[in-house]
Amino acid sequence: MRISAAEARRLAARGALVLDVRTPQEYGDGHLPGAVNLPLSAITQARQVIGSTDRPVIVYCRSGARSARAAAVLTAGGWRQVCDLGGLSNWDGPLEP
Repeated sequence: MRISAAEARRLAARGALVLDVRTPQEYGDGHLPGAVNLPLSAITQARQVIGSTDRPVIVYCRSGARSARAAAVLTAGGWRQVCDLGGLSNWDGPLEP
């Protein structure tokens, strides 16, 4: 499910995990507040990073392609609440370094 920046903030405030599926270098250049980096290439390790399949997850990337793929993989893996912010251009707030 695609969501807006406002919805992402609301979900994150309620305990959703914000998952940045870009490369570590991209993540290091700036990421959403509180985001955890799990590159799409390592998405098979999601259970170790996210934990319970009941935990809501928000995914994002640079343009939206990787986040869409990550959302599909997570949903297929049993996560029930996966939200896709898409690309960083959909975020309207500050980034953490």
